[in-house]
Amino acid sequence: MLRLLADENFNSSIVRGLILRQNLIDLVRVQDIGLSGAEDSLVLEVAADQDRLLLTHDFKTIPKHAFERIAAGLPMAGAVIGDLYIPTHLAIDDILLLTETSEDGEWHNQVLYLPL
Repeated sequence: MLRLLADENFNSSIVRGLILRQNLIDLVRVQDIGLSGAEDSLVLEVAADQDRLLLTHDFKTIPKHAFERIAAGLPMAGAVIGDLYIPTHLAIDDILLLTETSEDGEWHNQVLYLPL
C-alpha cells in the first residue's frame, strides 16, 4: 500500500475519512512530523526521503517545486493535488483507489490531480 503525507492545509475531513475507511492506511500529516509552516521544497524533500505520496490542495506552488526536483534529478515520490471543492467522499474514494491499486514507486516523478 502506498505511503501518504498530507500537506499542512490538506482537508482534515478527507484525512479523517481515509483513516476511518482504511484503518491500516499509512498516512501522516506534515504537522505531525514537525513540518508546520515548512517551505514546499522541504515538504517534497521529506516526502521523497520517506517515499510518501504528497496529498495537497496547493495548485500554485507544489507542481512547480515538484517539476524542479525532477528536472534537477532529485527524487520526487509523487504528488496528488486535490481540487479544493471536490466532494469529500469522492476525494476519499479516489485516494483509496490509488493506495489500493498502485505499486510502490508507481507515482514517482508524477503529479496527479483529483478528481481522477
